[in-house]
Amino acid sequence: MNDTGKESFEQDYILEVEPLDLGVDVRAVGLELIGRGNREPVRGADGARVWGRVLPALGAVEPWALDFFSHLDRVRDFCSRRQIPFRQAAERCMVIDHPDGEWLDDLLLRFEGETFGVRCGEKLSEGDPLLEQDLARRGVDAYHPAYPAYSYCGVCDFENGFLTLLTRKLWASEVIRRLAPVVQDLGVEVAIPK
Repeated sequence: MNDTGKESFEQDYILEVEPLDLGVDVRAVGLELIGRGNREPVRGADGARVWGRVLPALGAVEPWALDFFSHLDRVRDFCSRRQIPFRQAAERCMVIDHPDGEWLDDLLLRFEGETFGVRCGEKLSEGDPLLEQDLARRGVDAYHPAYPAYSYCGVCDFENGFLTLLTRKLWASEVIRRLAPVVQDLGVEVAIPK
């Protein structure tokens, strides 16, 4: 802790947010969390803490969830030991609805080396067994045809410092507006790459 009582980080970070060109039929926004001085991906506890604020803030008040479709025994064991609620959505797909607080940071830290998904929108309230079965078969590729029904579907690659959002509802400027205030006290600047 520093003199102001706020948690301090060893260095400042930058969360770069920019539109991505993934083809004519996909609109996407890329987020990259890097060190200010070395431009290396932010990992470990610091990275988990930042991403743990980013994910809930992106959805604002809409429901959101994490989708896991690999290494499910480890995810299931981790969640069971910490009493984190989850549901087995398909044979090879687990969904963790809006994890928060320490649960979220712990999940992100433990599974930062895995690629998993996140989705946000009212469609979650209705359930989406077709998408969840497709996630079990194809992983994050299943988001491509499904993302227009959500505020966003995202690919989490936190080991490399990336979050890729497939979205027709969020622009890079709106992502920056939502995220800047929630990570400022963590020493994170949210900006468009220079």
